[in-house]
Amino acid sequence: MGVSCWGATMLLQDDSLKQTTLRTGLEVPYCLCWLPLLLLLLLLLLLLPASVVAQAYSNKTLGSSLTAGDSESWASESGEFAFGFQEIGTGGYLLAVWFNKISEKTVVWSANGGNLVKKGSKVQLTSDGNFVLNDQEGEKIWPVDSTITGVAYAAMLDSGNFVLVRQDSINLWESFDNPTDTILPTQALNQGSKLVARLSEKNYSSGRFMFKLRSNGSLTMYTTDFPQDSENFPYWSSQTTGFQVIFNQSGSIYLMARNGSKLMDVLTNEASTEDYYQRAILEYDGVFRQYVYPKSAGSSAGRPMAWSSLTSFVPKNICKRIRAEMAVELVASTVTAQWK
Repeated sequence: MGVSCWGATMLLQDDSLKQTTLRTGLEVPYCLCWLPLLLLLLLLLLLLPASVVAQAYSNKTLGSSLTAGDSESWASESGEFAFGFQEIGTGGYLLAVWFNKISEKTVVWSANGGNLVKKGSKVQLTSDGNFVLNDQEGEKIWPVDSTITGVAYAAMLDSGNFVLVRQDSINLWESFDNPTDTILPTQALNQGSKLVARLSEKNYSSGRFMFKLRSNGSLTMYTTDFPQDSENFPYWSSQTTGFQVIFNQSGSIYLMARNGSKLMDVLTNEASTEDYYQRAILEYDGVFRQYVYPKSAGSSAGRPMAWSSLTSFVPKNICKRIRAEMAVELVASTVTAQWK
């Protein structure tokens, strides 16, 4: 006959045999006594609402906010990335995502067109599920997306992706889908997506170059119609029908067809993403470069504890093409001005 572990009142544990002996003389494996309790705990976890799970992972719920100048940020679970305000020189504060475990705090994404805000500005996940940036006087200066409502919580992920999430755990918005000048491992550029170079090393506003996967699948590098970030003229094109630009876990960046096949390598390297932080950026000189940073001195393989450029994608005759096109544009604008 069976004996219930829950009904046993007189138990003696034999540590050497890891079993429970009842006064009746019947023996039941010790681990089985805990099985009903474990099943009950598992059931309770499955029944928890998404909001409770979100709190368990330190996600930011409605009413959460950050203020420029307060030196607080929202870090990912591992602490490798953070979201918040970063002071840029003496000019103000940039709302951004950055590498959080290195001294440089390198920015990989920024809000508000890369424009700086003053001390006291606030980004907030409002009680009605909107995510907005207000200046120091409380005036709205940047909504993440005016069409997005119903956000339940925000999260900074270990991949470097900052997400706004619905109650049912569906991402309503993510920084990976709205890149600025940088992409990270596991990130993809879809058709219509683009990177726009910053104006200079410390000026994060939109600059003069663009890296775009066009809707027809051609990967193209443009100059911009500065100061607008719209495309002007191309100085390189893949002339392919690509579906996505992939930055994979191995650190390679390539153009993929809709059927999953590789059309062309954009950048390749042999540095492991387990040992190195990695990023690829369209820089303010119009060149697409990939950088690595050792995660520890033991994994550096002789590289300095700093960003090192591994590979660069430099279109053939880039300087000649850009100079030639800019000269044509200058002549055209001069002639137009004379006829006005």
